[in-house]
Amino acid sequence: MAISTTQSIWRSGGGDQSRTAYCGSGVMAAQFYVPSVAVASATNVQISSVDTTPVILPAGAVVTEILYTVDGASGETDIGFTTYSSGTSTPAGLADNATDARGVINLNAATAGASLGLPMSATELVYITARAGGTAGTGTMTGTLIYYVADPLFGQQNV
Repeated sequence: MAISTTQSIWRSGGGDQSRTAYCGSGVMAAQFYVPSVAVASATNVQISSVDTTPVILPAGAVVTEILYTVDGASGETDIGFTTYSSGTSTPAGLADNATDARGVINLNAATAGASLGLPMSATELVYITARAGGTAGTGTMTGTLIYYVADPLFGQQNV
């Protein structure tokens, strides 16, 4: 299978040749791994247990859902982000005191962070971070971030 990447924002007009239809953004998924949910300060999450590269999302990224599993179901975890250049940290921006078990965090979840569903930064890349929540747990966390990149043209196709 071929691998392709792009630095554009994926949009779809659904085959509308007249460019009348609203052009929606494509939804993507990014895997992540937290080596320890007991760490007190927000640290960058990594791609997997063997790939320690930090998970960095593009400017304009909007996380809409987090799917996760914790190996060691006790305590709580915060999931947030830090801007790439300025270093501004929002440690519980995506999930605030998520129960360490197995779950889904979306806008309906009691543990949804204040930045879930909003662009994390319109101008900077962001590191995804994790830290112990109100009650520190034990174990590792694996998960998937469901996100899209906000379209600066608000769905209008260029001509």
